[in-house]
Amino acid sequence: MGVVVALIAILMVLLSGLTVGLVNDGVSGLQRLPATSLAVQDGVSKDSAFSRSVVSTDAVETWREQPGVEDAAPFGNALVNARTDQDVEIDLALWGVETGSYLDPEVAEGKALAGEGEVVVSATAAEEGVEVGDTITIDPSGYQLEVVGILADQHTFGHVDIGYLPLRTWQEVKAGVRDGDVVPDRVYDEITAVAIRADDDAEVDMAAGDEAAGTESMTLEESYGASPGYTAETSTLQLVQGFLYAISALVIGAFFTVLTVQRKQEISVLRAMGASTSYLLRDSLAQSLILLVVSVAVGVGVGVAAGAGLASTPMPFALEAAPIAGASALLIGLGVAGAAVAVLRITRVDPLSALGGSR
Repeated sequence: MGVVVALIAILMVLLSGLTVGLVNDGVSGLQRLPATSLAVQDGVSKDSAFSRSVVSTDAVETWREQPGVEDAAPFGNALVNARTDQDVEIDLALWGVETGSYLDPEVAEGKALAGEGEVVVSATAAEEGVEVGDTITIDPSGYQLEVVGILADQHTFGHVDIGYLPLRTWQEVKAGVRDGDVVPDRVYDEITAVAIRADDDAEVDMAAGDEAAGTESMTLEESYGASPGYTAETSTLQLVQGFLYAISALVIGAFFTVLTVQRKQEISVLRAMGASTSYLLRDSLAQSLILLVVSVAVGVGVGVAAGAGLASTPMPFALEAAPIAGASALLIGLGVAGAAVAVLRITRVDPLSALGGSR
């Protein structure tokens, strides 16, 4: 029984790490965005808002004037293929921000954005070989960006590393501008969304702001669904985890049922000697709890050790204490519940019949 529970705990840890890793790889950039909501184009499909939304820069000032809004800033998103001058191929989610705005990120290496044609990239891009001082060439336009800084943490969107660049540069890259091109004025009037930061403890009337700015708002958490593949990946893994917990409850419950049936005569003797149902229940649950806690602890330990090895691979895998602790508690709770059901069935049997008195 202990081996089976430990194996289930190992699988639980690995699934938890895979779920967290996929979430981080899909929306870690959004999770670290210091905004409370995003206003996108009115009527755009929410699951593809970051790739289809086009908002006028005028909407930024409109949102700044709304009650409860501390600040609003333009935000741009574009997925590109690129290559560095060190011949490193890389896919990037380019996020256009105003330099000096609250969206302008702090860097851990190099310097912050200061001028046009500059970009700071995620720490995970640095792990792929991108370095400060490299020149990134965007395909197919040939637009060149200089890497001036590296961020401290993972910033990814849709499993692609993020590069922050000045808004005007982003607008030119998004429009596919090449050297010598005449850029239409409308290019500098288009952004993907307005990033809104609410005052502390303030509730922003999103409906009123949308009506005034001609946009459609979603909270930062709701915007995760606009990351490519996020909803499908998380819902699939949640379904797998749900089945794992259901199967765990059935398997552990069945094991405890067999164990309790094997102790049927002993339990009946105790009942015949005057032991109460509550005493038998406490005794059995205490034994079950010891078995579950020890087995889950062993399984979690093995799972964490295996996960540490997986974390160093390209697989999106990350171990976090909170999901593992919650899943472990749920697994132990399901096991105790299964044990309680098994014991209650036996304690309701007449002790004289169980001991063969009818014969």
